[in-house]
Amino acid sequence: MKGASTNICYNVLDRNVHEKKLGDKVAFYWEGNEPGETTQITYHELLVQVCQFSNVLRKQGIQKGDRVAIYMPMIPELVVAMLACARIGALHSIVFAGFSSESLCERILDSSCSLLITTDAFYRGEKLVNLKELADEALQKCQEKDFPVRCCIVVKHLGRAELGMGDSPSQSPPIKRSCPDVQISWNQGIDLWWHELMQEAGDECEPEWCDAEDPLFILYTSGSTGKPKGVVHTVGGYMLYVATTFKYVFDFHAEDVFWCTADIGWITGHSYVTYGPLANGATSVLFEGIPTYPDVNRLWSIVDKYKVTKFYTAPTAIRLLMKFGDEPVTKHSRASLQVLGTVGEPINPEAWLWYHQVVGAQRCPIVDTFWQTETGGHMLTPLPGATPMKPGSATFPFFGVAPAILNESGEELEGEAEGYLVFKQPWPGIMRTVYGNHERFETTYFKKFPGYYVTGDGCRRDQDGYYWITGRIDDMLNVSVREKIGPIATPDYIQNAPGLPKTRSGKIMRRVLRKIAQNDHDLGDTSTVADPSVISHLFSHRCLTIQ
Repeated sequence: MKGASTNICYNVLDRNVHEKKLGDKVAFYWEGNEPGETTQITYHELLVQVCQFSNVLRKQGIQKGDRVAIYMPMIPELVVAMLACARIGALHSIVFAGFSSESLCERILDSSCSLLITTDAFYRGEKLVNLKELADEALQKCQEKDFPVRCCIVVKHLGRAELGMGDSPSQSPPIKRSCPDVQISWNQGIDLWWHELMQEAGDECEPEWCDAEDPLFILYTSGSTGKPKGVVHTVGGYMLYVATTFKYVFDFHAEDVFWCTADIGWITGHSYVTYGPLANGATSVLFEGIPTYPDVNRLWSIVDKYKVTKFYTAPTAIRLLMKFGDEPVTKHSRASLQVLGTVGEPINPEAWLWYHQVVGAQRCPIVDTFWQTETGGHMLTPLPGATPMKPGSATFPFFGVAPAILNESGEELEGEAEGYLVFKQPWPGIMRTVYGNHERFETTYFKKFPGYYVTGDGCRRDQDGYYWITGRIDDMLNVSVREKIGPIATPDYIQNAPGLPKTRSGKIMRRVLRKIAQNDHDLGDTSTVADPSVISHLFSHRCLTIQ
């Protein structure tokens, strides 16, 4: 599509408001951390705020091609910020608000971001996170590495009650719980309040027309070396792919209320909280909290409250909620639910069955979606009502996607087979490069088997043609008898491990395991680890080895 001009913000907002006349339709129901902290924002209100913030960014000197770092919780201003970047042709680089100041600094430096957008503070369940303090630490680290960021725009979220903005329908309401006296440090000449800038901004802003192959955003995914990879997606192909996969995989209809529980800091949130649903003129739920706060009923009470029809979450969350039994689920109606989805890692049959039988009351098809940050959107997935289901991670290629299973020699295997999952031809949503390092892009995804995109995942195809993801290739250990492979295959040491260091999406962090094996405590950035206590346990129970 190179040579075609478009703007993704125009397509997801202006087109829906002016051409499709959806201005009064709710774009997002926002559900805060505390039950009762709610608001909604229509497509027209969202367009006005995006135009205002686009003008703010332009006034700060942000131009097409510039990089803007965003470090925010799940509040409406996060969506406004990313769409404003897209409107003026700047690249957003969103950093999950659960990551450390070191992670934020590393990502700002890697893509030379000229501006940071953050929040004063927020609650995640019971935990208070002083995000501004972490942002300040990151900017100080950038300064020490000779990269001063010239501007930091701060949303007053925890202190919103002071602004008297709770009556505005498209603003997050004041925080209901009593807040301790959070000290928000202020760097004169760098820090600027979001609300003050917005008050002065005009509400019309002509979009920057971009080539279809211009970059849209950078999103960092953990690298096995410890240095995150800046995955680059482009405007045209990504827009088409997320719009199309959202429409067909979730069987979207205009009256749907869609809820993807993922944080926008992950690719799932980019594609199926923001861009995919908005491109289809959908109404979505934007949730700031966690599944277990204030109690384990929270997700199902939200489903009933907004009459959610399509629900998309991670197997991790399903397994967590399974532990509390059926009653927290079945005490809610859930009658609105029509399609259930899973994302992030393969789902085990036990969790699949509980999700189907208890959450979906045996009447909702489950779409177990396989895809990656790098693919932009769904690659292998059943279609609801069209694909006979199998409990577990069984799936089919999305339209036009061409998977293959290769053996170690790079030969394609036919019929029932197990090996490396690859894709034989490109698709619109494929990443275009690793930011600033195209050689790393080619080496990581194309070198092992030339002519194929290498996912890094193992896969089994059964006799019915279903694909079963078996996990990361590097996570697997071939188990065989000593006589068959030879003494060289015998492990020197075996350490019992009650758990392994994993990212929040369930991927094992192999580089951390290597460090533990070497008794090297210099682990690099570990802020992506879901449970840091696992690392401490593995070090403290490490085998005594002969160096």
